[in-house]
Amino acid sequence: MGPGGSEERVYSSANDFSRQIHETLGISVLAIVLLRILWRLQDRVPEDPPMRPWMMYSSKLVHLVLYGLLVATPVTAIVGAWLEGHPLTVLAFGNLGPMLSKAHDLGQSIARIHTILGDAILWVAGLHAAAALFHHFILRDGLLVSMLPRRQ
Repeated sequence: MGPGGSEERVYSSANDFSRQIHETLGISVLAIVLLRILWRLQDRVPEDPPMRPWMMYSSKLVHLVLYGLLVATPVTAIVGAWLEGHPLTVLAFGNLGPMLSKAHDLGQSIARIHTILGDAILWVAGLHAAAALFHHFILRDGLLVSMLPRRQ
C-alpha cells in the first residue's frame, strides 16, 4: 500500500495519508522482522520435517531471501527518502529525519530499488505460500500443520 510513482506524486499533499500509513507500516514491519530475527537467534529452532534434500535447501534459501527482503525493503525506503531530503512519518511519533546528508539523485536510485524489492517480496512470498500449499494438499506431509502453534 503506497502511492507509488514519481517523487512529486508520492510526496504530494493529496497522498499524505496513504504515504504516512505506508511509512508507518514499513517501519513496523522492519521492527517486527528484527525482533523475529533476534527471537530466532535465541530460541530453539524447530526440527525440520523429513523431506528431500533439494526441498530442504530450497526452503532455507527462500527463508533467507524473505528475511533479506523484509529488512532491505524498508531500509532502502528510509535511506532513499532521507537522501531525497524527506522525513519519514510514523503516525504515533511524528516525523523522523532526514538523518542523512541530501544526495537527491542517489536517493531516487535507492527509491527505485525499494520498488523493485517490494515487488520481489510479493513474488517470493507467493512462491513460499504455493510451496506450503503443495506440501499440504499434494504431498500431505504435515509441513503446513507443523507451523501451527501447539495446543497445551
